[in-house]
Amino acid sequence: MASVSKRSVMTLFSGATCPYSHRVRFVLAEKGIPAEIHSVDTGAIPEDLMQLNPYGGVPTLVDRDLCLYEPKIIIEYLDERFPHPPLMPVDPVSRAKARLAQYRIERDWYGMLQELERGGGEAASEHRAARALREELTAADELFAQGAWFLSEERTVMDVALAPLLWRLPRYGADPGDAAPSLRLYSERLFALDVFKASLTDAERTMRA
Repeated sequence: MASVSKRSVMTLFSGATCPYSHRVRFVLAEKGIPAEIHSVDTGAIPEDLMQLNPYGGVPTLVDRDLCLYEPKIIIEYLDERFPHPPLMPVDPVSRAKARLAQYRIERDWYGMLQELERGGGEAASEHRAARALREELTAADELFAQGAWFLSEERTVMDVALAPLLWRLPRYGADPGDAAPSLRLYSERLFALDVFKASLTDAERTMRA
């Protein structure tokens, strides 16, 4: 791999099945941002990436002399640098609400997803986490009926946060299916988007094969 310090184009170091990397790839596709995407084996982080990101993880974005390595920071940077279409609301109150919704999605639902990913084949633990996530999403079903997109008539950072998580639900037996009809319809709209399809890696496509 060529040294990242010599790159003249935006570069994203991404995990092939990492939901946080998937969020950034979704934003790149949504905004039509040209970028080189390099798949990283998260079990063998390359040395030059370790030098850029002290946490040695993905996603990591390099834009000339700038290096960013926290998904929310990356996404807000991309949204500000490439403002069309906007993913953050314009007014301060709506922006704060969007950030709070992201926080709850990550703390609650992504927390359960991480438990499933860490399960390592421990069926009982995975079953408990999958059931808990199904129940949480079913209880939140009415939220997915309050707009064409999540709590909005336009796609926002909240949809960016939700899409990779929802895509992975069947893999872990956490999809509520017909028990959450509004969520099911919302997911179908998301997954039908050309920009969402473009954000998927080959490994991610097999999750819902």
